[in-house]
Amino acid sequence: MADMSAFREAVTAWAAGGSGDAARELAGRLDVRTAVLLEGLSDAAAVGALAVSRGRDLAAEGICVLPMGGAMGVARFAGLVGPPGLGLRLTGLCDEAEYGFYTRGLARAGAPEQGFFVCAADLEDELVRALGTTRVEEIIRREGDDRALRTFLRQPAQRGRPPRHQLRRFLGTKKGRKIHYGRVLVEALGPEHVPAPLDGLLAGL
Repeated sequence: MADMSAFREAVTAWAAGGSGDAARELAGRLDVRTAVLLEGLSDAAAVGALAVSRGRDLAAEGICVLPMGGAMGVARFAGLVGPPGLGLRLTGLCDEAEYGFYTRGLARAGAPEQGFFVCAADLEDELVRALGTTRVEEIIRREGDDRALRTFLRQPAQRGRPPRHQLRRFLGTKKGRKIHYGRVLVEALGPEHVPAPLDGLLAGL
């Protein structure tokens, strides 16, 4: 039986230059109504973790969380799954530095920019600020990455940098680490501490 992951894979293949037939067929069969456009897998992990914590099953609600593999894919993905293509409602997260790129990409695709939420730097920075550096360091130790963090902090480039910036950088230093901590940090949040962009995204779905 086809599920939302099959639709996500079909859209990704379509965006890479393949046929859109499978995506079209699955969109109808699964009654997909909304696509959440995200830059990467770590953002998707965070969104998924928050949805679970709130008792939401996004796939069952017809919502596809769609990592694009980078901000540069926004025009392509929006054109395929948004109003010009499959006609899905679009929403998502973007980094502050990429906001202009998003607005131009959505405009080129003929898709509205309303419904996109902007992180001050990126989602990792939002999560570190929400939890505080002491709590994030505790979580890193609990997850078995204390030695790696201490090694990282001894690097000359990290000396004198604010702890929040150090932790944000550390989360992206190893393949898969951002994805893992995207989930873990969200799971550690109290309901009142969810960063505004992430909270707004889920509330609007």
